[in-house]
Amino acid sequence: MQVDIDWSETLAAIWRSRRQTLRPVKRLDSIGLENLLGVERQKTQVVENTERFIRGEPANNTLLWGARGTGKSSLVKALLNTYAEQGLRVVQIDKEDLIDLPEIVDELREQPYHFIVFCDDLSFEDGDGTYKALKSILEGSIELPPENILIYATSNRRHLMPEYMSDNAGSKVVGTEIHHAEAIEEKVSLSDRFGLWLSFYAINQDQYLDIVDQLFSNVKDRQALHSEAIRFATSKGGRSGRAAQQFYKAFIGKC
Repeated sequence: MQVDIDWSETLAAIWRSRRQTLRPVKRLDSIGLENLLGVERQKTQVVENTERFIRGEPANNTLLWGARGTGKSSLVKALLNTYAEQGLRVVQIDKEDLIDLPEIVDELREQPYHFIVFCDDLSFEDGDGTYKALKSILEGSIELPPENILIYATSNRRHLMPEYMSDNAGSKVVGTEIHHAEAIEEKVSLSDRFGLWLSFYAINQDQYLDIVDQLFSNVKDRQALHSEAIRFATSKGGRSGRAAQQFYKAFIGKC
């Protein structure tokens, strides 16, 4: 493994499994926490958790799960922009490369920075064993997790793995307690290792238009802007922060 990064100059890096190295990120998304609308509860909780982490206090690995395009990944990017000067760094790893995670953690644990290891769009299919490396890092090893590393993951699934009706076949009631089948226990045990779960839901039309107004702060004809924005969201199949950003890119030259 080749990891030769000056973390005093590098704020984020991406793991490249073929070369077994971390590639420094040169162009960061400049999004700030103030740009994320409609997720105030989630922002408050993840900010509190991250600030405790930076101060060296107990903090939780975090799972951001829910509807697509609702700001889960953007929230992690905004945390880096907000707390980089306080020593926060981000290392992104793809789900397919999680088998390399223990080695990456070994390289980071002695660094004088606080690292969020970020896995975007995390989920597993039946027969996929890469989640075992993640479970070990979260808390399942004989060695305690490093105090300067947390896992932040986003997913559309609360339990990260597919769930089927047949999984309940082996569940039974003992007295007044439900004892789940082994299949369910295995699937739930992974997400249970994230101490903080934050759920994200599709936004309503007013929230969507609030985001549009923020992006188009200088447009005077709000009624026409809103009509175009609603039409665009309908063509995309739903309202979201991502749809608002895409509308901005498509419509900004027409204002």
